[in-house]
Amino acid sequence: MVNEFVDVGGNAVSIEVRPGVSGVLQVYVDGDKIYDKAEEGNETPHLNRVKELKAIVKDRVDSARASAAAD
Repeated sequence: MVNEFVDVGGNAVSIEVRPGVSGVLQVYVDGDKIYDKAEEGNETPHLNRVKELKAIVKDRVDSARASAAAD
């Protein structure tokens, strides 16, 4: 899943994955939590959910690039 995000975001956004004990997994993009396994019933995300998360990362990248271009 991390590789999917890096492929989309590259170095345009900060992506942090926080693994923990007992299967805890949280994903943050630029400091905002976009995924928390515990909040989603402790289920590993299915392909459609990973696609949704990738879209969130892509939106952040597009916004960052648009802001940089405006400056």
